[in-house]
Amino acid sequence: MGLLTPGRNCWRIEHASRVSFLIDGAAYFRAVRAALASAQRSIFILSWDIDSRMHLVPEGANDGFPESLGDFLHALVSSRKDLHAYILNWDFAMLYALEREWLPVYKLDWRTHRRLSFRMDGHHPIGASHHQKVVVIDDKIAFLGGFDLTRCRWDTPAHSATEPLRCDADDKPYSPFHDVQAIVDGNVARALGELARERWMRATGSRIDATFTDSSHDPWPKNVTPDITDLDIAIARTEPKFENQPAVGEIQQLHFDAINHAKRHIYFENQYFTSGIIADALLPRLNEVDGPEFIVACPRTESGWLEEVTMGVLRARLHRRLKEMDVHGHYRMYCPILSSGVEQNTLNVHSKVTIVDDELLSLGSANLSNRSMVLDTECNMIIEARNDTRISCAIAHLRNRLLAEHLATTPEIVAQKMKHEPSLIAAIESLKKPGRSLDTLDPIVTPELDALVPVTAFVDPEQPIDPEELLAQLVPREASRPVTGQVSGFAILAFVLAILAITWQWTPLHEWLNIKSLVGFARELENAPLAPIAIVCAYLIASLLMVPVTVLIAVTGIVFGPLVGGLYAMSGTLLSAALGYGLGRWLGHDAVRRLAGTRINRISKRIAKGGFLAVAVIRLLPVAPFTIINLVAGASHIKLRDFLIGTFIGLSPGIVITVTFFHNLVETMRNPTLIAFGVLATLVGVLVAIAIVAWRYFGGKEEQATNTQ
Repeated sequence: MGLLTPGRNCWRIEHASRVSFLIDGAAYFRAVRAALASAQRSIFILSWDIDSRMHLVPEGANDGFPESLGDFLHALVSSRKDLHAYILNWDFAMLYALEREWLPVYKLDWRTHRRLSFRMDGHHPIGASHHQKVVVIDDKIAFLGGFDLTRCRWDTPAHSATEPLRCDADDKPYSPFHDVQAIVDGNVARALGELARERWMRATGSRIDATFTDSSHDPWPKNVTPDITDLDIAIARTEPKFENQPAVGEIQQLHFDAINHAKRHIYFENQYFTSGIIADALLPRLNEVDGPEFIVACPRTESGWLEEVTMGVLRARLHRRLKEMDVHGHYRMYCPILSSGVEQNTLNVHSKVTIVDDELLSLGSANLSNRSMVLDTECNMIIEARNDTRISCAIAHLRNRLLAEHLATTPEIVAQKMKHEPSLIAAIESLKKPGRSLDTLDPIVTPELDALVPVTAFVDPEQPIDPEELLAQLVPREASRPVTGQVSGFAILAFVLAILAITWQWTPLHEWLNIKSLVGFARELENAPLAPIAIVCAYLIASLLMVPVTVLIAVTGIVFGPLVGGLYAMSGTLLSAALGYGLGRWLGHDAVRRLAGTRINRISKRIAKGGFLAVAVIRLLPVAPFTIINLVAGASHIKLRDFLIGTFIGLSPGIVITVTFFHNLVETMRNPTLIAFGVLATLVGVLVAIAIVAWRYFGGKEEQATNTQ
């Protein structure tokens, strides 16, 4: 009886005639290009990122097709009348815009052949991402693992510091990169084709029927030799609960079962090691005197400053927990280094591989993070030996190949050490030497940084993110107060959400009109007929109900993104302002004064006297709720034209930054980098500048004028 059970720790178990493990980008990208070039009927690409400019074979493929990926796929589809290609890429947050190719829809859909379809997949909960990395060709072969078809991934096993071909589309060199992908055929490939079609249907609403080629057609790359033949392979997934889709936690359960059943050792090679869920499963095994060893190979540092102080801090915390419980010396963390000395050249480990004894292999897209266990869509393949010596040897050989690459030796030498040393840790330690090797890693975080970084809730969440809880964490109710006096250091960051905090505090409907319900309502409007009109009408109704306009803007940014969301927000706020202005004029000055109070009455005088500039300043500063300002402006008899111009000028900066900020905020902690942090910091900085300039040049005068009238 084996460990794998469909419905528990895997989706299904299917047969494959061939499997090969492709280590590093040079092997994978050459193989996937050769397979794509052989496609006859269908290509499916599921990706976290894709770049149409990349060259799969930087030294030149010489197969008669263009070198860049986008042109290659276009030419391929154009040359074969029965071939359709479908690319489904995560609809990433604008936060990643500077890291990714701009306008991928234009480059991979609008300007390409009509049978090449590219879609951005945003069908997931807030804060989640589509992280599967799968390519299926003619439902006959499939690739899956940690690689995306994107920039800065190609490298050779040598990982030479001076490799001339390791450059991006702009000919800029990047650091050595390590990952693992597998190629499979048979019913496993057909099952992955079903998975791809199901995701396409969820994302686009279009169902694509399976197509099959002639039985003699074999797209398996001729330069790829199978590592093992004639075996069963399981497919395991992570899918978060979303709309009517139930949660799928097969990968998490697989890791639980693998950890519990391990006898000698587990070798983890993974980009991240931050999951408290996984740590909780490891801790009891570390208490066992004769328990298994746990070896983690991961990068020395995370990619970028922000990632280092978020995921890096979480890794250090988890490592500390495990070390404290490791009384028998069964746990070790390593990082591959490419040179020793003062300036160590380290390797960016991006692979997601788990090998248990010589009996079970898991390989795919899932990191050892909470996100990969519960929140992001993931796909892994699992091979279990089940007392088959052939399969057991193939699993052991893959582990030995990986260790040999990191230790600058051969798989045969690693295998010999495994026979003569008492444990896997002992074998690794005996093979370590100066230069390229595995270095013991002991990540430590300073107490100051440890205290600053929050728990895993939003950095590496253990459940889908609730938008209402997210905003509650970012804007504590007790800290919600108007901006007065000087802008303090803490208020600099809080200013991003200041208007939201102020108006929300004054709104009597906050108990039932919350962000979560508004996001759900907005998503329904997104799919409604005449959606733009419905959304603008929602703004009009919400303004009459005194719903905070900044909450509406935030929701619009979360659901529709910066560009479309910004247009909706500006249209809705201007029409709402005009409606409120008309009501104020109809009610008259006395009625509005009684409704709004004496301080608002003084603001009314400022509006009437200052014209559109006064309106712009009042919109810019958090003086009073949006709807009240509209009523007061109507009662003050300022011209409607001046009122709308002032509203447009005063609200534009806030709307642009707010919708962009909120759209990015819910995705920020997904693999953040220095560039991503720079974009977010820029948004905050712009708002800070607006706040300081507005208060310095207008706020003091406004307060002085108000106090003297």
